[in-house]
Amino acid sequence: MSITIKDAEGIAGMREACRLASEVLDYIAPHIQPGMTTNEVDRLAAECMAQQGTISATIGYQPPGYPPYPKSLCTSINNVVCHGIPNDKPLKKGDIMNVDVTVITKDGWYGDNSRMYLIGDVSIAAKRLCSLTYDAMWIGIQKVKPGARLGDVGHAIQKYAEHHGLSVVREFCGHGIGQKFHEEPQVLHYGYPGTLDELLPGMTFTIEPMLNAGRREVKEFGNDGWTIVTKDRSLSAQWEHTVLVTETGYEVLTLSAGSPPPPAFVTATKT
Repeated sequence: MSITIKDAEGIAGMREACRLASEVLDYIAPHIQPGMTTNEVDRLAAECMAQQGTISATIGYQPPGYPPYPKSLCTSINNVVCHGIPNDKPLKKGDIMNVDVTVITKDGWYGDNSRMYLIGDVSIAAKRLCSLTYDAMWIGIQKVKPGARLGDVGHAIQKYAEHHGLSVVREFCGHGIGQKFHEEPQVLHYGYPGTLDELLPGMTFTIEPMLNAGRREVKEFGNDGWTIVTKDRSLSAQWEHTVLVTETGYEVLTLSAGSPPPPAFVTATKT
């Protein structure tokens, strides 16, 4: 499968899809607090998508070897690395949670993003993990420009994470996106500079590092076919943006009015 290069119409479609995906996260943010369930988070997201005229890309999604995914988004709490399925268990003070949302617009474009949410007062270690993971994502984003390589992105993320004593999950990665949920290329969050695919204007893909406070090894949890946890039960965090390669650098597409501000070291969300 080859990498799709978006033309002006495709870029406009991606901008809209990604903004709407980010607005779903804006919509649910004020409601996330101790005592609410992740099923309620899922219901709110579905409500927002209905108002937008978008649909969820995850509900019914079934890659080879997986059961159909049953919900409108993923909610991954504490030691859940990714693909946590919403349920009726209440959130409690001290939890950290990743909410991962992908929408499809009426024109068939996909927008994909995720954020971490801190539930009440959380530990210093949990805050540090979430903050460093956010920074690591942006450090990867800043490597995006025509002529760079995906290995430059992965290496920058890995170097930053490991310098701060965190480990990079290797079994899951970012991906190309457009009028399909998952396209080429795969976007690894580790690697070597100057390796892998060359970045070209018009490419769109996600950067979504999953960093663990402990070891990097993961495993499936339970028998739902989806939920992935850290083997050592350490906390895990993830942030995700969809990025466009521009003629001169990058544009972060999954930004909306309620998006968290970039770290202080980031001077622009579009270069």
